Amino acid sequence: MSRTLFLNPPSFDGFDGGAGARYQARREVTSFWYPTWLAQPAALAPESRLLDCPPHGIDLAACLREAQAYDHVILHTSTPSLRNDCRVAEAIKRQRPDCTIGFIGAHAAVLPTETLKASDAIDWVGRREFDFTCKEVAEGRPFPTINGLSYRDASGQIRHNPERDLLINMDVLPWVADVYRRDLEIERYFIGYLLHPYLSLYTGRGCPAQCTFCLWPQTIGGHQYRVRSAQNVADEMQYLKSLFPQVREFFFDDDTFTANLPRAREIARKLAPLGVTWSCNSRANVDPDTVKLLRDSGLRLFLVGYESGSEEILRRIKKGIGLEEMRRFTRACHEAGVIIHGTFILGLPVETPETIEQTLRFAQELDVFSIQVSLAAPYPGTELYETARQNGWFARGDKAATLQQGGFQDCALEYPGLDREEIFEAVERFYRGYFLRPRPILRILKTMLEDKQVFIRRCREGYEFFRSLRQRKTPTAGVRS
Repeated sequence: MSRTLFLNPPSFDGFDGGAGARYQARREVTSFWYPTWLAQPAALAPESRLLDCPPHGIDLAACLREAQAYDHVILHTSTPSLRNDCRVAEAIKRQRPDCTIGFIGAHAAVLPTETLKASDAIDWVGRREFDFTCKEVAEGRPFPTINGLSYRDASGQIRHNPERDLLINMDVLPWVADVYRRDLEIERYFIGYLLHPYLSLYTGRGCPAQCTFCLWPQTIGGHQYRVRSAQNVADEMQYLKSLFPQVREFFFDDDTFTANLPRAREIARKLAPLGVTWSCNSRANVDPDTVKLLRDSGLRLFLVGYESGSEEILRRIKKGIGLEEMRRFTRACHEAGVIIHGTFILGLPVETPETIEQTLRFAQELDVFSIQVSLAAPYPGTELYETARQNGWFARGDKAATLQQGGFQDCALEYPGLDREEIFEAVERFYRGYFLRPRPILRILKTMLEDKQVFIRRCREGYEFFRSLRQRKTPTAGVRS
C-alpha cells in the first residue's frame, strides 16, 4: 500500500467545493460540508491522509508541502473548480514528477476523456462510484486491471477500463469516523442552519427521485437507494458520539434519507436511546405520524428542496411532488415542532418573471425557519444540462462557466423573455423579500437571545450575508470556471 493523499485542493476564499457540496460555490455565509466522499476511500487505504484545504485555511504553498510526501494524490474536482484543480495538480507534479495523480468527482465521472485532456498532470480518472477504484490504485495494482478507471497508457493514449459495479451491500464500507478524527478539525465546519459543531455522514447512496437538475444521482450515486443496515448506522453513531462529545448535531447527508420510510423509522428507533440530536435531507412527502416519530427520536430539522412555487416548473423538472403536498408536509412539521430549512432554485425551465414571484410568495406562505436560494446549475451529466443544450438556453458559449471571479454562483441559463441578469438579480430580491419580514426576524432574534454562542454566530453570519450581497457582481462583470 503506497502513501496516498486524498485532497480537496485550495481554491477561492470560502469556496465549498468539497465532495459534499451539491452546488460547488462560495456561500452567502461561511459554509463547509464534510468531504465524506473523500473520507470513505481514505478509510479503505491505511497509508493515507485526507487534506481538506478550504475549511482548514490551507493555501497552495502549504498544500504542496504536504503533498510532497505522498506517492499518490487523489483530488476531488468539480465542473466549476476543474481549471483551478488542474493548476494544483500541475504544481504537485512539478515538485515531484514521479507522483501519480488521479481526479475523482461528478465531473470526472461523466467526462473522463475531457478531464484527462484538461491537464497532462492527470494520470487517471475514477468513474462513477470510486471508493474501491481508489483503494486498488493505492495498492499499486496495474492500471489496466482496475475497473472504473480511465487513464493514459505508456504511449499517452487514453484508455477506459470496464465499469465498476455499484455497491449494493453498503455495510462493506468502513466507517468514516476514524478518518474524521485523524484528519479533520470538526469545529472548522459550519452550516448556517445546523447547530455548531455539527458532523455529517452518509447512511446510503442514490435517490429514486428523477429531478432533472440533481447532480449526484445522475452522475455517481444512481437512482437506486442503496443503504447501510440500520444497526450499522446506529453503531457508528454511538461510536461517533464517544469520539466527538462536543458535537451538537449529526446530519445524514443521503440525497433523500426518507426515501425508504420503514428504514428511516427503524434507524430513528435505534437512535432514540443514544439521546443525540440529528437532522437529514427529506422530500416534502413524509406523513405526519412519521414526522412525529422521528422528532421523538431526536430529529430537529429537515433539509427540504421545494425548488419552485410553479406547478409547471415542478412538472418540467420531474420533481414528483406538487404544491399542495408540500403544503401538507410543511404544516405537519410546523405542528410537530420540526424545523425546516427550505431550498429554492431560480432559473429552472422555463422561468419567467411571474414564476419567480410565485416562488417567493410560496416561500413566504410556507414560512419555514430558513431558506437558501440558488441559481439553476446545469452540470454535465444531468438532464437539465442536456435539455439546456438542446434548447439553446445557455447564456454563454462556455457551458462550464457557473461561477463569478469571486467564487459566487453565476447565472448560466436564460430564457425567451427572461435574461440572465434578471434571474441573477432576483436572488437578492428573494432573500430580502423573505427574511426582511417580522416573523423571520423575530425567529432569529429568539434563537440569539436563548444562546450566547448562537448570538455571536448569528451576528457574524448576518455581517457575512449582507457583505456577500454587496460583493456579488452583475453577471456581465466577468466569470471564472
